[in-house]
Amino acid sequence: MVSLAGIPMDAAAVMSSVLEGILYGFSVLMCLGTIWTFTYKRHKQDVNRPIAVVATLLFVLSTAHIVVVIIHIERGLVKYRDTFPGGPVAFFADVTQDTFVIKNAIYTLQTLLGDGVVIYRCYVVWQSAWIIILPCMMWCGVAASGICSVYYFSQASTAEIENFFASRIGHWVATFLASTLATNVLSTGLLAYRIWMTERKVYAMRTTKPKVPILRVLIDAAVLYSAALGSSIICFALWNDGLYVMGDLIVPIVSIAFYMVFIRIATSQNNQYYRSTACRGATETERRKLQQHPMQPFIRKANDSKSSLGDSPKVETHSLAY
Repeated sequence: MVSLAGIPMDAAAVMSSVLEGILYGFSVLMCLGTIWTFTYKRHKQDVNRPIAVVATLLFVLSTAHIVVVIIHIERGLVKYRDTFPGGPVAFFADVTQDTFVIKNAIYTLQTLLGDGVVIYRCYVVWQSAWIIILPCMMWCGVAASGICSVYYFSQASTAEIENFFASRIGHWVATFLASTLATNVLSTGLLAYRIWMTERKVYAMRTTKPKVPILRVLIDAAVLYSAALGSSIICFALWNDGLYVMGDLIVPIVSIAFYMVFIRIATSQNNQYYRSTACRGATETERRKLQQHPMQPFIRKANDSKSSLGDSPKVETHSLAY
């Protein structure tokens, strides 16, 4: 099968594997950066375990996906090149191949994990279960359409393979892409709006700069993910086999988008952790001095009573870490 743009399926498969490998390399580096920022100079009890678990799951799913893609490429171009009816082009167009079904199942899991994390962030920021009712319902729609897509991939007939975009499989794929895009846009929009409103309210009372960088990173990650999904939807609307390429690229893009946010959050938390550690260290120092010189506070108090009463205390405010 050849797309309307004239890209053979074997060429599309090779292109997607190469591009995914490049993006996977970036995602691995960002995963290592995420783990490092969350564990560097921290005690075990201070490590954010939920984020560490999510980062690890994203890495595992991305790794599993690219391994399956490599096996799929090896089968189509080497193992079954001369024995599969129609050659490599027909092999890569066959959506019933177990490697194709498995890699799309991994893609569905990656999408559900990513969307679930965004919805959880909404709940944490809003502190209300009501605000995530609609996103949760949409997430269930993503799960249902993704599961149905994977199932119908494995059960596709020859006619459905030859006319993929107009078949029931294509309809489920379109539903999956549209629902995950809508879920991501809605959840990220609610999250960004809440952070923006909170920063706007406390901006006048704060001496440190607002958390616009965190908001900007959230928006950038959402735009990156939404652009990939939007490109997939455009390819589907044009009946273009570029959809197969984008389907492989979205998996590492999901990881990269979330690692961007994780690293920014970890950096903010590290700054807060270092400040609190410094304060605890200063307290311990003062206590040791008090033990060595028990009369020093009374002497300082007597000296302070001789000074003028016009001095005003300094109040230091610290920004919140999300």
